[in-house]
Amino acid sequence: MDYMAAYETDAGNKRARPSELVPGTASIITARMNYLPHAADALETLAAGDRAFISRYALGRDYHKLLRARLQKLADRITSEIGQFAYRVFTDSAPVMEAALAQASGLGWRGKHTLLLDRDAGSWFFLGEIFTDLALAGDTPVTDHCGTCTACISACPTAAIVAPYRLDARLCVSYLSIELKGSIPEALRPLMGNRIYGCDDCQLACPWNRVAVSTRESDFAPRHGLDEASLTDLFAWNEDDFNARLAGSAIRRIGYERWLRNIAVALGNAAPDKEALSALRSRQDHPSALVREHVTWALQRHAENR
Repeated sequence: MDYMAAYETDAGNKRARPSELVPGTASIITARMNYLPHAADALETLAAGDRAFISRYALGRDYHKLLRARLQKLADRITSEIGQFAYRVFTDSAPVMEAALAQASGLGWRGKHTLLLDRDAGSWFFLGEIFTDLALAGDTPVTDHCGTCTACISACPTAAIVAPYRLDARLCVSYLSIELKGSIPEALRPLMGNRIYGCDDCQLACPWNRVAVSTRESDFAPRHGLDEASLTDLFAWNEDDFNARLAGSAIRRIGYERWLRNIAVALGNAAPDKEALSALRSRQDHPSALVREHVTWALQRHAENR
């Protein structure tokens, strides 16, 4: 992705060289925070074609500010104990190799889906770091415990996990629904199902998540019924609704246009009932060419499947 490429230099990749990203870095303190909320059953939502599936991490408040604030509190506490020291806090706020750093520091191992896994907590957690000039003793990396399991690879709806530990982001539903700014490739649209923001299939399939710990953080609880909302209800939101109801949510950063684009695709994959068709027709003349393109595709799909 472009923001990662921007950190490439003639001297090397800053993502893999912390002292180039933050000069003076001698150690990195890594942390994790559980986010799995108490929400409507994810598998049931995925199976209900008229409901919208949103990745569990995005159902509540945007984690960036919350986790960064927690890391800042940790840095402040260290300062109170040892005095001033140089540091910089990260949580998905720069192209830091978070999973690799967390693995090296003993927080877990990289699963075949490329996410970090822990034997006692699964993978439903956010990662954050404190780059510091403190010379701290290192921790022991965790060994791999995926064994012969390939559940995550089999579960990926777009076959984006092209080999164990290798993900083709161009195929990933999370990339398509969040990072991709333009048109979603037509061949991939039917495979997205009702996933309108992100995808959790690989985590839902992972046996290690049977022991996953639900979060105690109330800010990660679902807002505005997003864990069981209907596609037509969300598609009916106007831009003011979108901005107001998703204030403080990670979802808001994709913008209203891509929100409608994603839901149009999901409606195209839903059963062709009157409600879905009426919703799509209501956006046929939308000012955005991107939205109109995906609405037209969805209506054609319904026509073909009658």
